Amino acid sequence: MERKCKIWLCSLSIIWLLLICSCGKKDTGIQLPSVTTADVVSITSTTATSGGTITSNGGSTITATGVCWNTTPSPVISGSKTSDGTSVAFSSTLSGLIGNTTYFVRAYATNVSGTGYGNEISFTTLPDAIKIGSQTWMDNNLNVTHYLNGDPIVNVIDGAQWLNLTKGAYCDYDNTNSNSTTYGHLYNWYAVTDSRNICPIGWHVATVNDWQVLTNYLGGLAVAGGKMKETGIVHWHDPNVGATNESGFTALPGGHRYSDAAFFNVGINAYWWTSTEASATNANYRLVSQNGPGMAVSDFPKVGGFSVRCVKN
Repeated sequence: MERKCKIWLCSLSIIWLLLICSCGKKDTGIQLPSVTTADVVSITSTTATSGGTITSNGGSTITATGVCWNTTPSPVISGSKTSDGTSVAFSSTLSGLIGNTTYFVRAYATNVSGTGYGNEISFTTLPDAIKIGSQTWMDNNLNVTHYLNGDPIVNVIDGAQWLNLTKGAYCDYDNTNSNSTTYGHLYNWYAVTDSRNICPIGWHVATVNDWQVLTNYLGGLAVAGGKMKETGIVHWHDPNVGATNESGFTALPGGHRYSDAAFFNVGINAYWWTSTEASATNANYRLVSQNGPGMAVSDFPKVGGFSVRCVKN
């Protein structure tokens, strides 16, 4: 009997403590702030401008605002961010960006309850450029994952799926992300000619005629490749015959995805699509190789994966 009484008293004590804690805890009603992300404008190769507007402080004083960004979706404030005070509307300058790269940005606002994020916006920085004769070219291969209107370009890893594509897609050489950092992405020709545009505003994928103008300026097919290739054997296999890079084009041997979806020739050859169709199944491309100073002209099935260079309109 005594043991039952002790258990009963203990249970009452626990219930009493729970009641005290429950009564003592107040529901503050404070929520995360709500914020909208401003359009991204004034885009250069290394900077851009965005910002945001707080639509609700969540019932508490705002302690921080700004934008955060990353090269992957859903950026958070633990990564790259600005700090823009506590005003309802704020402007933010993104800096330290890499040219010819797609970024994702969200505005944020913080109160005592935590951080709320705005809608996500993607944008692509302008490419670094090089003047060659009468033309202005990108000085690196295209590395975007979205069309100009913001729609994603599909990343296709599976070989069988790649072979059956009739719409735009991209991949990395050997499906290894680090390769795109050096060589850019490989795109099929359907992405190259998609009406949503793969190049930034004011730029286009080089046509056969654009390449011809470049080749003529550099002295013809027999020597143009050498004047375009990066010198040395950091990226090119030895021997890198005839490489001077006197044009500043800095061609790198990014290899290609063959029409059977396998990958070949990184370190050996550089391939670029033109936007000019050769036939119902093939499109024109340009090639330079480690083995000589020339440039080759040919065509290839549209399902293949090549690098892309844009030229200014």
